[in-house]
Amino acid sequence: MNEDFTTRVERLVREAVSEFLNSGHVIPISVSARHMHITQEHLEQLFGPGSQLTKMKDLLQPGEFAADQTVTVIGPNRHLFEKVRILGPVRKATQVELSYTDGRHLGLELPARHSGDIKGTAAVILVGPNGVVHLQEGAIRALRHVHMGAADAERLGVQNEQLANVRLSGPMGLVFEKVRVRVGKNAKLEMHIDTDEANAAGITTQAIGTLVNG
Repeated sequence: MNEDFTTRVERLVREAVSEFLNSGHVIPISVSARHMHITQEHLEQLFGPGSQLTKMKDLLQPGEFAADQTVTVIGPNRHLFEKVRILGPVRKATQVELSYTDGRHLGLELPARHSGDIKGTAAVILVGPNGVVHLQEGAIRALRHVHMGAADAERLGVQNEQLANVRLSGPMGLVFEKVRVRVGKNAKLEMHIDTDEANAAGITTQAIGTLVNG
């Protein structure tokens, strides 16, 4: 697979960090800006019959990628965000992940939910180059969580679905509580927070946290 310069640098940095993470209770933290997941049906409504997601770059979790395709998300107050990135592959339900601040801008009362738990969540309008989708539910503020494989879970002493605490040091250091542990086959160790949480911690794109007890 051909890599552009930026993608190659990101991969090399992650590999170097992974070596450092083989001991201790440290966890890499990534900041998730607003994005969405999409069904094949909605993808074709927005981009035309037969459309397929095309890969812009791979993400850390195996099989996941940032797609070239983006959409416009419109809230009930008619405010909008353009170029909201779609993450692949396609899913069984369309879901838009926004921060609390994003929700305020769009006039939404965003429920804080785990990914995939969208029943009764906020409605938005999605606009693509070939159509519009009136999404009746699916806009959420994703609860912070940490991905890991079975070996990392054993090393860190945690189990799937457990709620853990992760500390960030530094001048704006804080402890993220109730971080959901998601253990998956071949999953890579990585904690996801949204942009509001990142701003509170004084970080931009990536940081390192430490798993703490209690």
